[in-house]
Amino acid sequence: MRTLNLAAVAALCLVVSACSKDGGGSGEAPPPADAPAAAVSTDTDKAAALAALPAPYNTGDLSNGQSKFALCRSCHTITEGGPDLTGPNLHGVFGRKAGSKPGYAYSEAVKAAGFTWDAEHLDKWLASPREFLPGTKMTFAGLHDPKDRVDLIAYLKVETGYKPAP
Repeated sequence: MRTLNLAAVAALCLVVSACSKDGGGSGEAPPPADAPAAAVSTDTDKAAALAALPAPYNTGDLSNGQSKFALCRSCHTITEGGPDLTGPNLHGVFGRKAGSKPGYAYSEAVKAAGFTWDAEHLDKWLASPREFLPGTKMTFAGLHDPKDRVDLIAYLKVETGYKPAP
């Protein structure tokens, strides 16, 4: 009986390993061909990016900014090529015209806003989206502490591909 069980286990192992795409049976699937490359950003890179930001963002607390972004994470992604959720992906948001990210269904208010996202507009937006832009569909009540907004904006600039003008 024990020999039969060992034979069954061995046969099962052969069947499973034969199903591997690379034939090596590593169990790890390769990433999809169209998946964006993961950004390699060390703490040193992030500190340098932070220092290159204009004041007051160059003194932002990235850890607090990341913590405040947790309030946004259920609706927004920030990685390059990341999906739109309830809100649009924010990678590359700085310098983008409001309501212009292809493929996202913005409210009429945002589409008609006529401004380009920069730190000043984002600061007002984060303080109270519905006061800043009546008619927006964003339900976030706002981030009322100015220091938290500075930290969040600094975090977003560092994490979303922002490049300061030379």
